[in-house]
Amino acid sequence: MLGASRRSMVSAVQSAGVRCRAVVPLLSASSPSATETEYRIPEVAPYRFLSTLSAPKSNGTKFGMHLSSRYSMLVCNRLESTAAASDSSEPPSEKFEYQAEVSRLMDLIVHSLYSNKEVFLRELISNASDALDKLRFLSVTEPELLKDAVDLDIRIQSDKDNGIITITDSGIGMTREELVDCLGTIAQSGTAKFLKALKDSKDAGVDSNLIGQFGVGFYSSFLVSDKVTVSTKSPKSDKQYVWEGEANANSYTIREETDPEKLLPRGTRLTLYLKRDDKGFAHPERIQNLVKNYSQFVSFPIYTWQEKGITKEVEVDEDPSESKKEGDEDPNVEKKKKTKKVVERYWDWELTNETQPIWLRNPKDVTTEEYNAFYRMTFDEYVDPLASSHFTTEGEVEFRSILFVPSFKKDEIMNTKTKNIRLYVKRVFISDDFDGELFPKYLSFVKGVVDSNDLPLNVSREILQESRIVRIMKKRLVRKTFDMILGISQSENKEDYEKFWENFGKYLKLGCIEDNSNHKRIAPLLRFFSSHAENELISLDEYVENMKPEQKNIYYIAADSLTSARNTPFLERLVEKDYEVLFLVDPMDEIAIQNLKSYKEKNFVDISKEDLDLGEKDEEKEKEIKQEFGHMCDWIKKRLGEKVANVQISSRLSTSPCVLVSGKFGWSANMERLMKAQTLGDTTSLDFMRGRRVFEINPGHSIIKDLNVACRSNPDDPEAQRAIDLLYDTALISSGFTPENASDLSSKIYEMMGTSLAGKWTATSANVQHKAASSSSSPQNSEPLEAEIVQPLEPESQKFSQ
Repeated sequence: MLGASRRSMVSAVQSAGVRCRAVVPLLSASSPSATETEYRIPEVAPYRFLSTLSAPKSNGTKFGMHLSSRYSMLVCNRLESTAAASDSSEPPSEKFEYQAEVSRLMDLIVHSLYSNKEVFLRELISNASDALDKLRFLSVTEPELLKDAVDLDIRIQSDKDNGIITITDSGIGMTREELVDCLGTIAQSGTAKFLKALKDSKDAGVDSNLIGQFGVGFYSSFLVSDKVTVSTKSPKSDKQYVWEGEANANSYTIREETDPEKLLPRGTRLTLYLKRDDKGFAHPERIQNLVKNYSQFVSFPIYTWQEKGITKEVEVDEDPSESKKEGDEDPNVEKKKKTKKVVERYWDWELTNETQPIWLRNPKDVTTEEYNAFYRMTFDEYVDPLASSHFTTEGEVEFRSILFVPSFKKDEIMNTKTKNIRLYVKRVFISDDFDGELFPKYLSFVKGVVDSNDLPLNVSREILQESRIVRIMKKRLVRKTFDMILGISQSENKEDYEKFWENFGKYLKLGCIEDNSNHKRIAPLLRFFSSHAENELISLDEYVENMKPEQKNIYYIAADSLTSARNTPFLERLVEKDYEVLFLVDPMDEIAIQNLKSYKEKNFVDISKEDLDLGEKDEEKEKEIKQEFGHMCDWIKKRLGEKVANVQISSRLSTSPCVLVSGKFGWSANMERLMKAQTLGDTTSLDFMRGRRVFEINPGHSIIKDLNVACRSNPDDPEAQRAIDLLYDTALISSGFTPENASDLSSKIYEMMGTSLAGKWTATSANVQHKAASSSSSPQNSEPLEAEIVQPLEPESQKFSQ
């Protein structure tokens, strides 16, 4: 029916009473054949799945890879069949266990579990570190385990010509049974078993630095290797065993080591035979760089086999022609032998992980110079950071961290792939590629390291999974960052915070927009120009301290430059009352302030919008002004039509005749300008957001008074109508808006200039010319001129001759 194969297959029962069988092959390569079982399907259960019983495992020297049930895949293996005693009419149920096709699972581990090949060295060094840690822990109660080799270290040697990498550790090693259990069972973590034993023992409180937890790190070696051999010697065994396995194979071999030159006193030697395309990993410099990147802070020394050079002076043979020339010299004088410097090459072990993880030390014992040196080396910087924060968090989540604020900005504000936060788990580097998991995007300029034992990682240790632990860590890291920045702002050296604000001020403004939960921490760090400071930035705390007793709000105006902000007509009445106004001249300032809404129970108020309340209401006076100028407001509104939503009496003007204010809930003039300039902006919302504009007039200005007279006496006068149009256009410009028709505005200004200047200088010039002409054309009225007698001069020759 169906032939035996490597894949598990179960035939579907086609009808009641049909005899059917399912064949399941053995995972062991040494099994001669599969066992087959036949079943009769009862009529009451015409559709059932049947399975075969697997053969016992082979005890030979060649082993099939087995699978821990945690990561098994589906095949059917019947364990037991029980019938319900209470109800004999129900069919018996069968219990099945998941199994896997080993070759397919190995393929998934090698090609799908890891996205970056270079992590193989990180995984193997972590395994070696675990072996050393186990030995160190067990040697506390069994000192004899250390007698064969006292030094606990990891050594990596590579042969770049043949593409071979050898990793040797002096750890606990493995017995033959442990080789089968740990390397022959996929997803069987020996470290996890060891930790579980610790928890179950009396020594559960011992602090362990063991790294492994998934049981698949060893198989990452097949990312770059065609063949892997593991030679290991355990102090619990007198023999040394060699495990050999190849990529894309579902079996491995174990043999006893008989070569005396390859015997180890204790520990494990792992040899990788690299694939043709991956032989570049065997270059000594690349090995060294990978160790420094991923395993720099492993607690045991890691030595790599490196080529070195020593400079020596050697004698140089003399040229015969030169020796003849020197023969004439005094023979009693000792001749100096000629030498030259040469570099002698040799190979030796070099300690690669010299830098210690200073975040594991007590912050009181670490100096500022050590922090700065660690920052420069870890992040390849040349300038010391502005500030650092070293802390340990305990409780629900335990982790250690050191955070730094750089002195200069290197990345763009929207570049989230900064690689500024390096994540370690038990001192092993995991990743620096985060997109907001540990830090919000607006704090992406912060650099630092985070080391934790509680992080939820995926099996490849490359992806930080979303969980409650991560959210707690992010919250605490952000809080510590703000404390560090606040310390810079409160330091005596104000230049430090000025430098910080110049480089990273935009990041904090972005935080006002993106992170509502931290507004209270961000707001004290903001800095703005103001009407009371010439060219200095002030904080919101300083603004609140300088507020007048009767002032209820924090006032601001958004403009494209400081000059425009200082000369805007919206400031006139506030300057008279000595109210300070913030100048928002950065494109992000206005959006940031609008998201803050208030600070210390003081609301932010835009002085360029309608309904500005300055706290000086006189109802009787307002009533009189409305009676006097109310008809004029209606007259102006009728002339302007849909250009404005309303015409009102202004309370914010003192010297300007009029101003154009924005609606309370619409865009300001500055925001409208910015939105128009957006390359990818949605222009469909422009008309909606800028729809309401209010025209405010100053009843105390002479132009408004004259127009009020014209409104009452001759409202249809063309000159008065043109004056209203020109007032609106000038108010449009002075209020920060862009005129819709610049040429029309220019024509109105030219016409007004022509009217006011018509004949002014022409008449004066004509009068002057007329007077000159009249004086020259009437001689009878002029007095006669007396003739001047001029004596002739004598010639020079006659003068001298006399």
